[in-house]
Amino acid sequence: MEEAVKEEKNDERMERMFKVGAHFGYSKSRRHPSMKRYIFGVKNRVEIFDLEKTKNALQSAKEFVKSLGALGKQILFVGGKNEAKDILAQGALSLDMPYVATRWIGGTLTNFAVIRSRVERLLFLRAERDGGGLAKYTKKERLIIDREISHLEKYFSGLISLATLPAALFVIDPRFEHIAVTEAHKKNVPVIALMSSDCDLDVVDYPVVGNDSAIPSIRFFTEEIIESYKSGRGEALVAVPSPEAPKLNFSA
Repeated sequence: MEEAVKEEKNDERMERMFKVGAHFGYSKSRRHPSMKRYIFGVKNRVEIFDLEKTKNALQSAKEFVKSLGALGKQILFVGGKNEAKDILAQGALSLDMPYVATRWIGGTLTNFAVIRSRVERLLFLRAERDGGGLAKYTKKERLIIDREISHLEKYFSGLISLATLPAALFVIDPRFEHIAVTEAHKKNVPVIALMSSDCDLDVVDYPVVGNDSAIPSIRFFTEEIIESYKSGRGEALVAVPSPEAPKLNFSA
């Protein structure tokens, strides 16, 4: 019975992947050599992914993410391309996770102390502004500070909750986010990624091969990762035993 339910869920997942266009890659001329084993065929000059293999890869990624959720570990969501940034930011916020939905700032992982100092600067200036501490400055100085806050918010507001290096990165299009992936490797941070046929399969620890340019596809895979983390977090909460009520001693 359990196996039948699992198979039904897998069939449903395959159907959903087709509906969101997850099977569409790029033209053969753009294909990275490492992706050959994931190609099922060609339609209208566009390569088609073998979604059976994608489903298996997604399952491996989800199991890893679930384990992180059970341990309460942080995942840094990374997706600065136009099609991905809003989905990634909303998904990260739903888990209270850090994210980068703009241009990746070099050194975010490899020079973390400096990046964290920019986050602290942002928090300080926000507190000063909200608490009326900027009243002591001239109008021109306040304008300059407001501009600094806007700049810092654009690039660092998603990193406020990141106090230490993350346990993993979830990346949309590792080719587009190659600097983030390189930094993750240098710091031994595992990378989970949705990646199309133009990406190098070997630079990612948990590759999920699929359409990384279509909004419905990006949303589908992001939601799968989010649900896996929530599942792990939920199981961890259930596993924590509730404190026993004190036993009364009637022998006295």
